[in-house]
Amino acid sequence: MRIFQGFEEIKTISNPVLTIGTFDGVHLGHQKILATLNREAEKIGGESVLFTFYPHPRMVLFPDSHNLKLIQTQAEKIDKLRRMGLKNVIIHPFTREFSRLTATEFVRDYLVNKLHVRKMVIGYDHQFGKNREGTLEFLQDVSETYDFDVIEIPAKEIDEVNISSTKIRNALKSGDMETANRFLGEPFEMTGKVIHGNELGRTLNYPTANLLIESETKLVPGNGVYAVIAVLPDGSRKAAMMNIGYRPTVSDDEARSIEVHILDTNLDLYDQYLGVEVIEKVREEQHFDSVERLKQQLTQDEHQIRSTLSATS
Repeated sequence: MRIFQGFEEIKTISNPVLTIGTFDGVHLGHQKILATLNREAEKIGGESVLFTFYPHPRMVLFPDSHNLKLIQTQAEKIDKLRRMGLKNVIIHPFTREFSRLTATEFVRDYLVNKLHVRKMVIGYDHQFGKNREGTLEFLQDVSETYDFDVIEIPAKEIDEVNISSTKIRNALKSGDMETANRFLGEPFEMTGKVIHGNELGRTLNYPTANLLIESETKLVPGNGVYAVIAVLPDGSRKAAMMNIGYRPTVSDDEARSIEVHILDTNLDLYDQYLGVEVIEKVREEQHFDSVERLKQQLTQDEHQIRSTLSATS
């Protein structure tokens, strides 16, 4: 898969078959579009292309009125797009100036004159351009003028999935991993740098890797205890338990933390990157009357998490 940062880097894409969107999460709805994109490109000996944006348009247009967190970092999105078989990604800088382009200007100046698009694949309800005037009907109207075909993803195909990135974000915030993972088609993932903590986990016989999520826009699931798969720096995968929250029994710290205890493993991972695939939320974070009671609960959590991960492996 080739990645282009804007149009200046593009030399040639053979018979481009293109779709447009932010594709945060690359969820099952997105995957339907990509599958159609790849099929249509193959029919004409062409290449599939996603035209996407960075940063997210809402972050540019409404910088002071939102707190948007994204399902994926750019690296995570690129990795999943590659696994979906996409051939090309154009990541265009999203600016206020770019947002003022009319749909006609965007199609004519970018997709036709610069890219020489042959086909466009678009959902029945997709909109783009200034005042969101770039609809399916608009593309069908201008396609003859600019000599490209328009392939519609029918309402039936999109609505039967009934998925949106917003629904996935809401599920993650509440810790509803069953819904989020079903919509994503795979476990939600995040990667963090292992940093030094206060090492309280060692006193509980549950030493943890403290994760720093370096992307400020990456969505972290709601507070609680989770069954997860830890992806080690060497690529190996280990069963693990994760706590997200404020550790109310052992700390007065107001900073939210992400702590991962890798089962049956004792490694020094400081300053390395640890991946986490979040499988299921086990319970809410809670305050215990004593450290001893917390230890007992952690033992129960471990048994439940082992059982959960064993059943899903």
